[in-house]
Amino acid sequence: MNFKFKIGTKALFGKGCIESNKAVFKEFGRKAFIVTGKKSGKASGALADVVEALKECGVEYRIYDRVLNNPTLENVKEGGELAREFGADFIIGVGGGSPLDASKAVAVLACNSIEPVDLYKNVFENKPLPILAVPTTAGTGSEITPYSILTRNDIKTKKSFGNEDTFPALAFIDARYTETMSYQTTVDTAMDAFTHALEGYLGRKSTPVSDILAVEAIRIFGECIDSLLNNRLNFEVRERLLYMSMLGGMVISHTGTTIIHGLGYSLTYFKDIPHGRANGYFVREYLKYNYEAAGEKIDNVQKFLKVSSIDELGDIIDRLLPCSLSLSDEEIEVYAGLAMQQRSTSSNARTVVEEDLRDILRKVFKGEGN
Repeated sequence: MNFKFKIGTKALFGKGCIESNKAVFKEFGRKAFIVTGKKSGKASGALADVVEALKECGVEYRIYDRVLNNPTLENVKEGGELAREFGADFIIGVGGGSPLDASKAVAVLACNSIEPVDLYKNVFENKPLPILAVPTTAGTGSEITPYSILTRNDIKTKKSFGNEDTFPALAFIDARYTETMSYQTTVDTAMDAFTHALEGYLGRKSTPVSDILAVEAIRIFGECIDSLLNNRLNFEVRERLLYMSMLGGMVISHTGTTIIHGLGYSLTYFKDIPHGRANGYFVREYLKYNYEAAGEKIDNVQKFLKVSSIDELGDIIDRLLPCSLSLSDEEIEVYAGLAMQQRSTSSNARTVVEEDLRDILRKVFKGEGN
């Protein structure tokens, strides 16, 4: 048994965690550069809580609130330049996965004179600025991972970078900030967290420790299915979903993802389908495809979720994420080719060839073989 396991982020989890730990902000320096979007940071109250804590600690701050829903290289370049001009000592990401992912890129670009495309080299002359993370959604787990997923318009897909230095130093994880999420966003992000745990559990890079975390996250998803189906989303359920998201982030920090994510990126890039929802569309066929390579673990997943078959789980997901999308043969060809280029594809339990991905896309979006 050989494996490595490290969590690079200190997590402060619970209601009021910023207020009760506000003194820690001044430990990171005198100038904070806040990276956020237009909506969730403000609507959730998270941004106001961060600003109030900084004021009480005497930390100067500047807010960059132009992060796109799917941040691009150009987007983070702008943020990095502004952070450098400000003389930031540390970065605070506030929001969903997009601002948190962008904050990692900004932290690197603020102290390295490189082009944004060079982020993917994952080797930087200067260590990135310290990153603090405040999630307002329960899905990406970005507050606990080193990964930054950015839109690459030059190659028409999303692609991640990250190394041990891009783990957030500190995460404030408070479910109150997820209470302003709409029902559909809650479902979409929950599916993202679930697929992190699922792909991490079934993928080639799983370890005994990551499996423990993945199984716990999968069980929590199963416990929350009824609440998600019936829109019964009280604070306790939201806190469980946020905990699941954190666990899923811990899992993929060590295992990465597999073909669900590789296929889903094209739906987000070309069809503007939210990331978690795009992932969910592939779960049924992903499990069927991988059964010959990971059948025992897939049987375990069904037990953890208390479903009798892959199709029963697929039907539940269809209720959560109704899909009317259809793809042309040309689109299927392009999406399969792009997925094959994703690094995550090589981590899939079953060895993948491009025709397999075309077949999965046809089954999901043309109804073939169902």
